[in-house]
Amino acid sequence: MRISPLFLLSVILVGCASTPSGSSVDMPPADFVVVTDLDPTILIESRYYGSYNFIGGPVRGYVTAQCRLARPAAEALVKVQARLKDQGYRLKTHDCYRPQKAVNHFIEWARDLSDQRMKAEFYPEVPKNEIFSRGYVASRSGHSRGSTLDLTIVRSHRENVPLDMGTPYDFFSDKSATASPAISSVAKKNRAILKDAMEAEGFKNYDKEWWHYTLKNEPFPDTYFDFDN
Repeated sequence: MRISPLFLLSVILVGCASTPSGSSVDMPPADFVVVTDLDPTILIESRYYGSYNFIGGPVRGYVTAQCRLARPAAEALVKVQARLKDQGYRLKTHDCYRPQKAVNHFIEWARDLSDQRMKAEFYPEVPKNEIFSRGYVASRSGHSRGSTLDLTIVRSHRENVPLDMGTPYDFFSDKSATASPAISSVAKKNRAILKDAMEAEGFKNYDKEWWHYTLKNEPFPDTYFDFDN
């Protein structure tokens, strides 16, 4: 029996409305830190604070354009930066800690199938009603636990020009899978530079997104925070 994509979306969104496993906390713990307080050379481009993202506007809960992480993740990221500096690169983060209210904003956006403003730039190959079922957005995000982040790398002397990674950040496509065969050899090499550096300092990659990494030994594996970033 063929199941309608609209039916699948409705099932997903009903599930989002229920209480998932893991506790939710509205106050930041003492050991959440702003990454640039530890290393100001890490570049920050907070996509959800601004309007250039798949929603097309600022996302709820982003009141500053900063990268905040649980301290162990932030300290590990500083070590990644040191590794890459030796190779002539720098990190640029696009998203770090993400409040649960931001995830809820994504869910509300997904319900509105008439809003296709950013489709051409961020999801030209994917019907909007399949974004959740294909794993590009989730009702609970590892970002809300404070040890997951999205990032890329740039050359130290050209900080506004990210390396060719085969796709832009947040591009919902099979080509964004870290090991996609459908990208150039240059992009494969650049993804490997990022992956090798991140894994060397204890991060693991989400294989559908070359930019997405989580600290393996995250300090809050079952807690989803909801304080403003």
